[in-house]
Amino acid sequence: MEEVLVPIAVVGMLFIGLPWLIFHYVVRLKSAASLTAEDERLLDDMHEMARRLDDRLQTIERIMTAENPNWRQLAADPASIGIEDRHTVRRLNP
Repeated sequence: MEEVLVPIAVVGMLFIGLPWLIFHYVVRLKSAASLTAEDERLLDDMHEMARRLDDRLQTIERIMTAENPNWRQLAADPASIGIEDRHTVRRLNP
């Protein structure tokens, strides 16, 4: 009786167990590699937020340019117009 059970168990493991194990992990890898609907929604929300922030920044730059066309040069070199470093002001006025 034992002589018959061992080959049947081996054949069962080879033709049923091994393919099941392989397909199980193939399906797991495929599902982990794709984005879920929630992930896609989150990416869309972040893209929309980035677009709105870019629009706001462009609006602020337009307003700044309308008020003072040289604001970019002033922002690049604050020492040229006498704006002091905040750390220097703190040391002078404790």
